Amino acid sequence: MGIKDRKEKQKLDIRKQILDASVRLFVEEGFEHVTIRKIADIIEYSPTTIYHHFKDKNEILFNLHELGFAKFMEMNLNLADIANPLLRLHKMGENYIEFGLTHPEFYDVMFIQKAPMEALEQMENCDWDRGDAALNGLKELIASCMEHGYVKKGNVEAVSMAIWGMVHGLVSLAIRDRLGKLVDKEHMKATMHQSLNWLMGIMDESIRKG
Repeated sequence: MGIKDRKEKQKLDIRKQILDASVRLFVEEGFEHVTIRKIADIIEYSPTTIYHHFKDKNEILFNLHELGFAKFMEMNLNLADIANPLLRLHKMGENYIEFGLTHPEFYDVMFIQKAPMEALEQMENCDWDRGDAALNGLKELIASCMEHGYVKKGNVEAVSMAIWGMVHGLVSLAIRDRLGKLVDKEHMKATMHQSLNWLMGIMDESIRKG
């Protein structure tokens, strides 16, 4: 390995250390209580080193979001082989649960922690491409289910929010150790399927009532 390659590897290693330490601190202490110095202390580098890689704490959080969504999108690659949109929707729900349980720290930072969204949206090169792609994937599935008659045609955003809110609630309760009050973790996916079918049933009932 040449000098250039070693320097690039070191740069990537430090960047990974910063992100790994940051996600742990954000979950343990809350984003607003974490400082660049605290992150530097964890990885045993100077704050200046962190500033060589990230402009500020907001940029670190944005990169954690992007990394988390990349992991989630990778888990959804298995959806491409499922032709039926309703079955794809159920499988996406399973993948969402699996992602939350496998990467609880990322899930916490991405979907539970209060984030400085206004500051993040004002960042340069902050397009939220991966997050938008994940949300659009859900909305496209809902639209396809409507076209095939599985869901009453209507406001795609509203139906998507209802379904996402249900699955998000399951995962949020699980990683906060609250789900046991209702259902064991090993039954989460079955509960999700039943809840999704129930939501769809309510929508079908509205069709029958005209």
